[in-house]
Amino acid sequence: MIDLPHSQDHVTARRAIGALNQIEQMPVSDRYRPDTLFEKLGPEFADPVAAARFPQHILRRRNQAWAARVGLDALSDAEWTAHFARFEPLPQNMSRPLAMRYHGHQFRNYNPDIGDGRGFLFAQLRDDRARLLDFGTKGSGQTPYSRRGDGRLTLKGGVREVLAAEMLEALGVNTSKAFSLFETGEQLMRGDEPSPTRSSVLVRLQHSHVRFGTFQRLAYFERPDLIHQLIEHVCAAYYPQHLDLSGAQRAAAMFGEIVEASGRLAGGWMGAGFVHGVLNTDNLNVTGESFDYGPWRFLPTSDPHFTAAYFDEGGLYAFGRQPEAVSWALAQLGGVLTPVCPATLLEAELARFAPAYQEGLRATVFRRLAIKEGALSADIEFLADMFAWLTDTQAGWDQYFHDWVCGGASADRAQHSPQAALYTEPAFTKIREGLDARTGNQERLNAPYYQQTIPVTMVIDEVERVWAAIAERDDWAPFEAKLNDIAELKAALSFCHGAVAEPD
Repeated sequence: MIDLPHSQDHVTARRAIGALNQIEQMPVSDRYRPDTLFEKLGPEFADPVAAARFPQHILRRRNQAWAARVGLDALSDAEWTAHFARFEPLPQNMSRPLAMRYHGHQFRNYNPDIGDGRGFLFAQLRDDRARLLDFGTKGSGQTPYSRRGDGRLTLKGGVREVLAAEMLEALGVNTSKAFSLFETGEQLMRGDEPSPTRSSVLVRLQHSHVRFGTFQRLAYFERPDLIHQLIEHVCAAYYPQHLDLSGAQRAAAMFGEIVEASGRLAGGWMGAGFVHGVLNTDNLNVTGESFDYGPWRFLPTSDPHFTAAYFDEGGLYAFGRQPEAVSWALAQLGGVLTPVCPATLLEAELARFAPAYQEGLRATVFRRLAIKEGALSADIEFLADMFAWLTDTQAGWDQYFHDWVCGGASADRAQHSPQAALYTEPAFTKIREGLDARTGNQERLNAPYYQQTIPVTMVIDEVERVWAAIAERDDWAPFEAKLNDIAELKAALSFCHGAVAEPD
């Protein structure tokens, strides 16, 4: 029995309790499996916070495909708004949002004054493959780590994050999922875009929000006891095969898994022609997922010096330097683990990066081209020649992958490409031989997507056109059309491979 106050708040209290009861009684699928492991770590790892109250809740994106995979596809619009715009707790899930604590190297300068400044973790659950997934936010209000920020996300930023995540998922890159996007009705002031501008709140679904910087913070405060605790949590949540190990052996094994996953991710970005833009140690996590899309770009043509962030004046995170950036960040993570593990063990695990990177690169490129793998050394040599040719000729990046899907089986299709002349030049001979030798099943070309001459792309000019339609006319048709185009690309790749591969 809950006693209601005999005061002017009587009606408000009854409404709040009624809303709570409605949420607790919300019908959920038997596929909905809450599992709140992170909050069990205790108060040293996060701070309880409250979500901002927004004047409006206009649903702009509902990821129904992933909602089905976590048992939330049957939510009504009102329930979706309650959980993903007002952040009322999901049934049997976390009782309150947690702003996670972490530090990080930002453009290789250590910053101890960061943490979740405009987001929080508010739920954890298992997907249809029993993987632990987090619901995290972006633009959900101020936290103890907001500093002078307003804790908000521009609508343009939310739209861009949806587009980046959808495109990367279609290409088979290990990425967070843009689960929900609401426009929130506030006018935000920003120094790097026309202001005032519209606001949004994003919900991101991903395997883990534990960052390299989460460990860095514990080392900064000289807390090896908490490092041990976090290692145990990471292994229990993501690498349970190492739970039977203890002490230094467990730390080394966990680090090796992170190294390998991060290597595959770096290879995935390179194969997708994607530039993340800000590879700080607080933007890299322990499960090797791409997330937090700010100034990202997809390549129009191959250029190792291509940067995504206007403020990356030195090109630290340029396209061709991304593997180096991730390797450097891993070395920093290894360094903060030395209080609990000998450096020799960690260095041995760090050596797993290069082969994992090569495997990730090959997997992404070969999946996109739907060609057959052979000996790794020969395949890497082919990829090196291919990248050199793409850079030297400045051929359209996406056009090349579209033209030569299934390798030599696309020779006739390639003759009708806008850049067909490039394929007749002597410089392409070696690439053509490599494609012929790895020819895939020609039946894969029956996918409707490959009947068109021009591929789906996501270069910056297209992103800006999508946003201009929204900003100038509140026209969401180009946004929806682009998402439909990406879905066609994903379906085509699924047709080629049975399903777009996902990491465990």
